Amino acid sequence: MKNTFIIALAFSGLLFFSCADEKNEKPNEDVAKVKTDDFEYQVDEFADIKILRYQIPGWEELSLEKQKLVYYLTQAGLAGRDIMWDQNYRHNLKIRKALENIYTTYEGDKNSEDWKNFETYLKRVWFSNGIHHHYSTAKMKPDFNKEYLQKLVEETNSDLSGEALDVIFNDKDSKKVNLSKDADIVKESAINFYGPDVTTADVEKYYSAIEVNKEEPIEKGLNSKLVKENGKLVEKTYKSGGLYGQAIDKIVEWLEKAKGVAENEKQAKAIGLLIEYYKTGSLDTWDDYCVAWVESTEGDIDWINGFIEVYNDPKGYKGSYETIVQIKDFDMSKKMAVLSEEAQWFEDNSPLMEEHKKDSVKGVSYKTVIVAGEAGDASPSTPIGVNLPNNNWIRQAHGSKSVSLGNIINSYNNAGGSGRLQEFAHDEKEIELEEKYGKNADKLHTALHEVIGHASGQINPGVGTPKETLKSYKSTIEEGRADLFGLYYLMDPKIQELGLTDDWEKTGMAAYDGYIRNGLVTQLVRLELGDDVEEAHMRNRQWVSAWAFEKGEEEGVIEKVTRDGKTYYDIKDYKKLRDIFGELLRETQRITSEGDYEAAKALVEDYGVKVDQEIHKEVLQRNSKFKSAPYSGFVNPVLVPSMNDAGEIESFSIEQPASFEEQMLMYSKNYSNLPTEN
Repeated sequence: MKNTFIIALAFSGLLFFSCADEKNEKPNEDVAKVKTDDFEYQVDEFADIKILRYQIPGWEELSLEKQKLVYYLTQAGLAGRDIMWDQNYRHNLKIRKALENIYTTYEGDKNSEDWKNFETYLKRVWFSNGIHHHYSTAKMKPDFNKEYLQKLVEETNSDLSGEALDVIFNDKDSKKVNLSKDADIVKESAINFYGPDVTTADVEKYYSAIEVNKEEPIEKGLNSKLVKENGKLVEKTYKSGGLYGQAIDKIVEWLEKAKGVAENEKQAKAIGLLIEYYKTGSLDTWDDYCVAWVESTEGDIDWINGFIEVYNDPKGYKGSYETIVQIKDFDMSKKMAVLSEEAQWFEDNSPLMEEHKKDSVKGVSYKTVIVAGEAGDASPSTPIGVNLPNNNWIRQAHGSKSVSLGNIINSYNNAGGSGRLQEFAHDEKEIELEEKYGKNADKLHTALHEVIGHASGQINPGVGTPKETLKSYKSTIEEGRADLFGLYYLMDPKIQELGLTDDWEKTGMAAYDGYIRNGLVTQLVRLELGDDVEEAHMRNRQWVSAWAFEKGEEEGVIEKVTRDGKTYYDIKDYKKLRDIFGELLRETQRITSEGDYEAAKALVEDYGVKVDQEIHKEVLQRNSKFKSAPYSGFVNPVLVPSMNDAGEIESFSIEQPASFEEQMLMYSKNYSNLPTEN
């Protein structure tokens, strides 16, 4: 799962993923900018996006064999880049190819507003791996008309016509993921996991009929597209010789090279199983791989690779292609290891019902890592925290890996703030707490969310998986549950006892201020006026915050303040708020453990979807004076091998891309491994 978490600079767009992956979502408030070197962190800024760079500290200390392992794994990841584009929308690859051809061959007027708007639109499409916004999932409309694009197409002999051209400008396929309770969420979502005539009822009937081992269930449907052929539902599996086979074969080639330089036998076994999985598409092999991967903990290099996160599927079955290659940060990992070592204490002392607590929390590892490369769903918009695997039985029996992406967080910190904190915080005390304790509070919340939250609790015997029982509410309930676990313990002296802060109370206060401020106010800058909240992490932050506000309203736990026409939320009693968070955590775990769909639906729909339109309008007006983009993402450093006369790698250099467009065009040139229509 990814952590889409709130990191204090947050208004910039870090996400901490659920653990498999969450991205930072506190719109770029500022904490004092920490400039530690002369490295140029920012590459570009356009529309609502800021493009950053990151470094790979410690690269030079790796042996050549370990550097090769990193290189081969990053190349394997990039080899599958086109898969994510096609998964996101069926016309994405065709549209990208045409837009890039226009960009590189057009010889007309490049000073006009239309051309500048074309460049911005192309950059937005690159950033989102398609024509739908990476976060809101709404289709992005260009600031030029259809006639202008047709002119560019004709003058550059580009191939773009019919539905692929029309959809850029019309209202068709307007949401990549449509979670509206009144929609056929499969048929009305543009995501390319299902055929155009497949309905929600079709999906539910098809997968409910597949019987699995109840003790060790596979992740049904994870690596396939469900389509209708002659009126019959058929799965098209992602594998060599199957759907996306051309790209998968390239992934396998690089993984074979990686296996040859694995650091130890456990690593080699895990990579070998990953290769077998890509060749066969077997979900039993995927589970075998996940077990081998989670038990491979001894090397300096690690990776995430596969069809993993299911957030883009409105039904929560289909995994998006994603890769992250990591180098251990030993100093930071040692400091944070205490959380995983104390996982059982946190479970035992949580407010969960006794029958919902785990007797033994197994194998939770937490490390800070240095990212060396990302692709697919993790790039350009990246998580800052990850916890995997997602299959619950593997987590319970074999444990999980939680990582914090240290150099990514460092780049966010060095990119600076925006002034939004001063605008949206209630008073100077709140600002002071955020500036002094906010960064560490966010780091701890991420760690608690990933290591303790997602590893906690158990499902009652005989109850199906949350995907089956909670359906479209599964992701937001799980993210809220993990958030609440972290919030509950951020106001506990235990975190100071463990050496994770020098003032647990003020750290907790800063965390609570930031969470409520974001959940009820600042995250609204990510929505268009009139929109409902649909993204799972935004929903969970709103329903947690709104429920807590309502629950404590009678006792004045959180006060809604209007001053000079501006709305603020001021926490009056942090200890009572902690109790409220504990109560909601208990209920959210009950919903998960018992598979209570109606309670999940009521919680999310009543508190997490609708937005107070007057406050939303006010927030957008207040935010309009800030020019800093609310979302951030990254270009990847380029690992460049030097070869000897025998054609063998003898060393590597690291080059930073000069521009966002340079890297995007290079990727399309070197890693276009799929046809434009699949």
